[in-house]
Parts: sequence; structure tokens; C-alpha cells
Amino acid sequence: MKKGVFWVLLSLALVFVGSLIAHLVQTDFGRVQVKDVRFVSSDGKILSALLFVPKGVSPEKPAPAVLTMHGYINSRETQSGFNIEFARRGYVVFAMDMAGHGYSEQIKGGLANPARGAADGLLYLASLPFVDKDNIAVEGHSMGGWSTLSAAGRYPHLVRTVILVGSSSETYGAPKVTAETPFNFAVIFSKYDEFSRLMWGVEKASDIVKTQKLKIAFGTTEDVVPGKLYGSFENKSARKLYIPNCTHPGDHLSTEAIGYAIEFLQDSIKPPKYIDPKNQIWPWKEFGTLLGLIGGIMFLLSYGYCLLQTAYFSSLRNKPVGFRVKNKALSIITWLIGFFLVTAIPAFTFFKFQQPGGKTPTPNAFWPQSLTIGFARWATFNALIAIGLFIVWHFVYHRRIGGNLVSYGLATNLDKPHFRLGQLWKAFALSVCTVFATHIVLSIVYWAFKVDFRWWVIALKPMDFARFWIFIKFLPPFALFAFVNALVLNGQLKAREFKSEATSTVVWMVSSALANCLGILILVLLQVGKLFATQTLYFPTQPLLGIVAYQFVFLTAVAGAISSFFYRRTGSIYVGAFVNALFVTWYIVAGQAIQFAG
Repeated sequence: MKKGVFWVLLSLALVFVGSLIAHLVQTDFGRVQVKDVRFVSSDGKILSALLFVPKGVSPEKPAPAVLTMHGYINSRETQSGFNIEFARRGYVVFAMDMAGHGYSEQIKGGLANPARGAADGLLYLASLPFVDKDNIAVEGHSMGGWSTLSAAGRYPHLVRTVILVGSSSETYGAPKVTAETPFNFAVIFSKYDEFSRLMWGVEKASDIVKTQKLKIAFGTTEDVVPGKLYGSFENKSARKLYIPNCTHPGDHLSTEAIGYAIEFLQDSIKPPKYIDPKNQIWPWKEFGTLLGLIGGIMFLLSYGYCLLQTAYFSSLRNKPVGFRVKNKALSIITWLIGFFLVTAIPAFTFFKFQQPGGKTPTPNAFWPQSLTIGFARWATFNALIAIGLFIVWHFVYHRRIGGNLVSYGLATNLDKPHFRLGQLWKAFALSVCTVFATHIVLSIVYWAFKVDFRWWVIALKPMDFARFWIFIKFLPPFALFAFVNALVLNGQLKAREFKSEATSTVVWMVSSALANCLGILILVLLQVGKLFATQTLYFPTQPLLGIVAYQFVFLTAVAGAISSFFYRRTGSIYVGAFVNALFVTWYIVAGQAIQFAG
């Protein structure tokens, strides 16, 4: 128990230190106040935002302001780099959760509504008494760019400057921009942006300079020159194109892309406090929330370990039972074949099972998150394939070397290989306590520091009440996958045993993590590798899911490690499977958009 308590305290220390670092950077070390805001949309829905108010700003001394909005299936925290740097320079920043994302409810029309809540956010920002209403800018990434541009088009008298990052005009409801459109206009579109075809109709992002709609916006018939100023800031006709060396999601981790946004904002609206665009502190916020994420996962494991040491849950503790291997060479070969199938099949089916016929699933009142429906379908079909292969593997090979309920981790009682519902209930109760405690830790961090557990697009957010019910509805398919995955990893792909239990646990966790994520990692590397080599995608029809796959490298690796950690301590798959079912569903549902408008 002492060892477990030590790791719990260490994990909480990591969470606290990381979150404190993130908080200090986000608030510019006390010079910016960050508030969690809720306001009502024009159709009565609740929208959310983080409001950054620099020190000294007041109704008597109003400051220029920026409305920022993230892209599809992200949240307001994804824009942290932009938000922090704008606020450091004295701008009031209103970082919105797009409608249906984060803690904003979905509005009438859903994603088909061109502004997606940005118009309501702009009106709210302009109504604040400490905002200089003559100097308001909007900045949006990807779909957030379409939304903020739509808001500017609806209320042009409120907007002096529009900055599109990884985005475009005339796409999904975004209005046309011409040289006469009365606001300063910057386009920051990365050299390796995955959505160049969708945004600008070109195969290579750098060919944006040749597009007709960009030329019209810049008032030229020649190819647009990156970095050249067209028009004038004085009469709100300034136009500028920037092409940073990063990808579409990489805009949020790029000091170059964020620096360009700072430069154009400071040139177009005089900052209360000028700071060189290259002077950026936001990476330390990413470092802090990454420490929090690592600490949160450590807490989940160590807290679960501590619960296993208590009197009530102690009956769950058992040692894993291995196979009776007679032919070591054959055992290695079969293990490698199994490893290849486990890691390759989910990668091969990643696009196909999520979008059969190339179409994204349609959300509905029961399952209102379309991408989560695709994830659930992919998880379910992979679980069914794995069950079939496991049965074949059992009769062909494992039955001869001791494959049974005990060695597969299916027995709840190792002395008598049968099921005991009481033990199954204890495994479930332990997992609920473990995941719930982790959620409480994150919720406290979110309340105290206004940050979550994240690095880049990988984010663990507290669930609100609305998403909790969605979590319950999506739990069954992800639970099926978690149980089958635990059976395959610990019942079939047993790693090597060492004299030290600690060494064995680490090796099993790493082995299971790799088995789960390696195939998807290779898929990501193929996509990104070809992108950086040729500016085109390896899977050209899958720019969105290719980016979503980044998160699944992390999520499947963590799930594999969790599964083997608890298997090593219980001798059964149940605790790890229950924990993963809850954790994976929480992670996905809390971070996904609600597309169904009701």
C-alpha cells in the first residue's frame, strides 16, 4: 500500500505542478484574468467561452478585442497559443467553444449554420463595456475561420480585422471576400495543410497563390506573393498571405503560424502593449498541460492499485497464469503473427469501418455525435473480427499449450475456473471508483486553473451533464472492444516473464501499448510522410480521419498499457477492461462535437 500511496502522491504532484505552470502562462503570470463564460445564443442555447481580460482594462480604459474560434471537433483550449499571445499584448480575448463543441450547446441548423455561434459571440464581445468597439478582430482556425468570417460578414460594422488560419472564404457558408470588403484580411495557410483541396481547390497547399478567389480577395490578377502587403491598414483594405511550414493541426503548435497571426493583428489594430511576434510563451502552457495529462494517467493507475490493496477489493488480487510452452521457436513465431494481426487489422479498417461508402454516419437524437458513431462501429467490427480469430487461434494452437479460462484471464476465481458474479461486480466497482476519482481530479484542476489535461490535439476534458448521458449511450460498443482487446492482449499475446514483477509489468505494458497502436502509428506516418515529401496525402480522401488518427495512436497505446497493468495485478482481464471501457468512452465523448441540433 505504501508504494501505491507514493505513486498517487507523485501523480497528484505532477498534476498540480503541470496545471499551475499552465495556469501561470495562460494568465501571463497574473497580468491577465481568465474567466469561464456562459452566454445565450439568439435561439436560446447556452454557448461557452474563455474570456481573457488584461490587467488595467476597464470601461474607462477599454481595450481592443479578438474573438477566436477553434476548428471542427476541437475546443476553445486548442486555440491556447493564439489566445495567450493576443492577451499578453493587451487585447481582450474571447475564445469560444463552437456550437456543439466543448461546453456549447448545438444551435439551430447545427453545423449547417454558417456562423456556428460566432455571430452571437461577436455581439456578446462587442457588448462588453471594457471593449473598444471600433477595434475588434476575429481569428479562426479551419471551420472556426469559416464561422468567424461569417460573423464578420453578418456584422461588418463590428469587425476591423479578420485572420483566417488553415481556413478559407466561400467554403461551407463562409462569405466571399473582395478587395473592397471593409476589413483587414490575413490568410495563414500552411505549406502542408491537409485540407488544401477542400479549402482552396488545389492539390498542393502552396498553390493557394494561384487561386482565383484569393486573387479576388487581394485585388490582383497575378499570383499572390506570400508576405507582401496588399492594400492599406489605414482604410481597412490590408491583405496579406502567410505560408508557414507546418500542417493543418500543426498550426496550433507552430510559433511561426502563431507569430504571423500576432504580426498581422498588431499591424492592423495597435496593441496596448507591443511585444515582438517572435516572443512567445505559450509552449510552456502546452508543457504544463502535458505534465497534467501524464500525471492524470499515472493517478488512474496508482489509485486503482491502491484500491486493490484494500480489504474489500483484495480478493481481486491474483497472479497471471501463463502457457505451458514446449516449443519456444514456435511460440515466438505464433506470437509475432498474432502481434501483426492485432496491430494491422485496426489500421487497415480504420477508414473503411468508420465511413462505409465514404460517408460520415448521420447523427440522431440517441447518438448525436456522428464521428463517435463511426468510432463505435470501427471498435465493434474489430472486436467481432478479434473474437473470431481468437477462437481459431485457441483451437489451432493455444488449447495444446494450456489455453483455458484461467490462462486467458476469464476466470474470476483461479482455484476453481468459473465465474463469480460477486467478483465481477467488485471489478466493475473498482473501475468506476478509479475512473470517477480521475474525473474528480481533472474537474478540480479545471475549476481551479481553467485548464484541462492535454497536449496539442490530444485532450482529456471533464464531462458536463449533457455529455454524461451521451457517454452512457456509447459505453456498450466501446466496452465490447475493451473486453475483447484485453482478452487478446493478455490472453493471447502474453509477453515475457522476468524475475522482477516491476520489469514484467513494464514489458507487458509496453508490449500491449505497441500492439494496440503500432498499426495506426504507421498509418499516420504514411500520411504525414508523403505530405512532407510531396505536399500531397497518402490517403487523399481522408484528411480528417487521418488527423483524428493522431489521437488514436495515443488512446489505443494508453488502453493497452492500462489493460496489462491491471491484468498483472489481478490475473484476470476484468478490471482493466472495465477501466478502459469507461476511460476510452469518456475521452472520446467529452472531446467530440455534438452534431445533432435537436
